[in-house]
Amino acid sequence: MNLIGEYLRARRELIRPEDVGLLDNGHRRVPGLRRDELAMLAGISTEYYTRLEQGRDRRPSAQVLDAVARALGLDEDATAHLHALGAPEAPRRRHPSRVRPGVQLLLDAWPGTPAYVQGPFQDVLAANRLAVALSPVFAPGGNVLRTVLLDPEAQEFLPGWQGRIGSLIAALRAAAGPDADDPRLTDLVGELSIKSDVFRRLWSRHDAKPHPGGGIHHMRHPIVGDLELHYEKFAVTDADRQLLVVYRAAPGSPTADALALLAALTDEAAGRPAARTASRTGPDPVR
Repeated sequence: MNLIGEYLRARRELIRPEDVGLLDNGHRRVPGLRRDELAMLAGISTEYYTRLEQGRDRRPSAQVLDAVARALGLDEDATAHLHALGAPEAPRRRHPSRVRPGVQLLLDAWPGTPAYVQGPFQDVLAANRLAVALSPVFAPGGNVLRTVLLDPEAQEFLPGWQGRIGSLIAALRAAAGPDADDPRLTDLVGELSIKSDVFRRLWSRHDAKPHPGGGIHHMRHPIVGDLELHYEKFAVTDADRQLLVVYRAAPGSPTADALALLAALTDEAAGRPAARTASRTGPDPVR
């Protein structure tokens, strides 16, 4: 599999000649830049760039990759992805896709805080009750990207989901890196390529950008209404690229009140006492 060649070709085809100061005479037979044009911008020979794109140079130097990245206008994350493809490490040691019991206990100890754990390809491996009540996207056993793309019910929980799909797909590409033959990844990409025109179009761009460590998600819940939730993501140690994702509401905000109501309704449905409110001093005991 020629990963670096596929990536370079896809990125090259996205650049218009006029964007890099080249004339377009209107008689181009390829989209974007030609190989010789990109080679010129990178300061390398056309012959060498052709070998690189055809996958005949498996170990290009860091200097060459940096020059090509500059010619392509890649940002820091995309440049790092190019280096990973150009100098792949030994195959990753894969751990089973399960969450340690202690991590699940931690999730369950946060009855008022939605939290879940996802694997490297956005599979939801574990979640607490409030996360599942917050959105079907976070149900264990599902996949965040697949659910958002293919489940109309889940899409109703995420206003403006179309604007977020690109970042999810770019994060999947970044997580895969040179490990593109992972069976879980190939199955997911194959399924989504067949079922989703949006995925197929965006995946072909080869955008690669890791998950941001934090930010804000806007959600719309059918019972408690619109929510503005802050999230943070943490790497789970001694696990295969697992991320712990934790949501919170700004103190005193309408979202905090709505989230507290949803937590109470979730506890009631589960037949357990409602979680203590924020007026209590000190943390709740682990149950």
